[in-house]
Amino acid sequence: MKRVLLFALATGLIGGQALAADLPMPAPPRAPAAFIPVAPPFSWTGIYIGGNAGAAWNRGSFSDAAGNGFTLPSNNAVFTGGGQVGGNWQMGALVLGVEGQFDWLANQNNASAGIPIAGNTLQGISTDRWLTTLTGRIGFAADHWLFYAKGGGAWVGNQSFTVNNVTTGQSFTTSSGGWNTGWTVGGGIEWAFAGPWSAKIEYDYIKLSSNSFTVPTPSPLGVLPGDVFTTANRNIQTVLFGVNYRFGGW
Repeated sequence: MKRVLLFALATGLIGGQALAADLPMPAPPRAPAAFIPVAPPFSWTGIYIGGNAGAAWNRGSFSDAAGNGFTLPSNNAVFTGGGQVGGNWQMGALVLGVEGQFDWLANQNNASAGIPIAGNTLQGISTDRWLTTLTGRIGFAADHWLFYAKGGGAWVGNQSFTVNNVTTGQSFTTSSGGWNTGWTVGGGIEWAFAGPWSAKIEYDYIKLSSNSFTVPTPSPLGVLPGDVFTTANRNIQTVLFGVNYRFGGW
């Protein structure tokens, strides 16, 4: 009986070893996957500075106390260029910001048509020299694209207001260095194309306050002594292309 049990045990051990030898070798442990950092989502948050250039259109009219009107041409586009500085704060897709902008306006020939007055032909001229705005901005961000609207205060510097007597060659010019206040609204599209660099296209409408000046007595025009001229419906429209550089987040 013992011999039978020993024979069975030996047979089982030999068979188990043979079966184990036929099994495939276990696979070596897999190396852990390499860690790949995930880039943070793009954000418009940050302070920026940049430059711009484009075209501007000056519109408006003069009239005097007697109702004589001088309408400025509305299709005389001039070059404008300058710079801007501002800051954005992004919350989800909403982008809030503030921006200050300053632009020079090229020399303009904003002369009205001649008006016959008291046997003479008079002409009104207005020349804007610079434009600055301080605005708030609100926009919608779609990754590297920003669609925004803006609005705020505007200030425009006038070199002078002039009335020419075309018949006699005489003229009257107000003192230089004047300026008008007003408000502005506009909007644009901005595209972040390379790291902190972005490019934009923008339209702005600037509505200006009225301004008045009085012809001295005796009149340097030869006519209309003591007459009061008043500007009205004055506005400037601009289309600008710009580039900004953003200095990281707040």
